[in-house]
Amino acid sequence: QVQVVESGGGLVQAGGSLRLSCAASGRTFSGYAMGWFRQTPGKEREFVAVIRWSGGNTYYVDSVKGRFTISRDNAKNTAYLQMNSLKPEDTAVYYCAISSGRSAYFPMRAADYDSWGQGTQVTVSS
Repeated sequence: QVQVVESGGGLVQAGGSLRLSCAASGRTFSGYAMGWFRQTPGKEREFVAVIRWSGGNTYYVDSVKGRFTISRDNAKNTAYLQMNSLKPEDTAVYYCAISSGRSAYFPMRAADYDSWGQGTQVTVSS
């Protein structure tokens, strides 16, 4: 059974940085994709970034391009989301998820993902 555990959230001032980690276990992830989503109260879960486990190709939502970087460490089965130049509007619960990658090369819908972490809160103060 695939397990996904996020860590690294917290409170930071605008302009600051945080790095989120996502540890996955339970199978090999060759051919899979790992994505980050975020959600605020009353809103749908929003796609943030995705990385293909093999090859490391990445894709980002426009609002975070140039500020966030997604990466992975194959040996540790861990993905990271480095978040720089944070803004108050980045405040959300951030979720990591695993997709088999069959629905799209860069899956961006929550429905494309099979396994989710519990979420980690990121709060950016102004």
